[in-house]
Amino acid sequence: MRFDDLKLTRQFLNAIEDAGYENATPIQQKAIPPLRAGQDVIGIAQTGTGKTAAFLLPMLHLIQQRPKGKHIKALVLSPTRELAAQIGESFSVYSRFTSLKHVVIYGGVKQGPQVQKLKRGVDVLIATPGRLLDLHGQGFISLAQASFF
Repeated sequence: MRFDDLKLTRQFLNAIEDAGYENATPIQQKAIPPLRAGQDVIGIAQTGTGKTAAFLLPMLHLIQQRPKGKHIKALVLSPTRELAAQIGESFSVYSRFTSLKHVVIYGGVKQGPQVQKLKRGVDVLIATPGRLLDLHGQGFISLAQASFF
């Protein structure tokens, strides 16, 4: 199945094509349509099979169709900062032709630059649990308007 068959917006299809992807993997074929339709999905697949795209692409597709605003629309929780950074890189690839913004936050680094990015407004927050709880406790993060997790 080609990505064109998954009915994503042209901006995402262009980004996918630029990244060199042509055909959707099995996890992407099974996850993207119900996620695009607003359904909840739990998916299991081996490393390297495209799980990040399977979940990010339909989420970004739906976020892009919602009213703009500086509030966080989605939270992607990652167990490690390495995975959080990897998800952030994927976000950059898939959203390159959109105005969607994201920030990756994790511990072990100064929080100042992360807080400044949050204050400018982000659509998607990619975070590790510790730093998320820390910045939420300090009042820098509100998930009150988040629709995706």
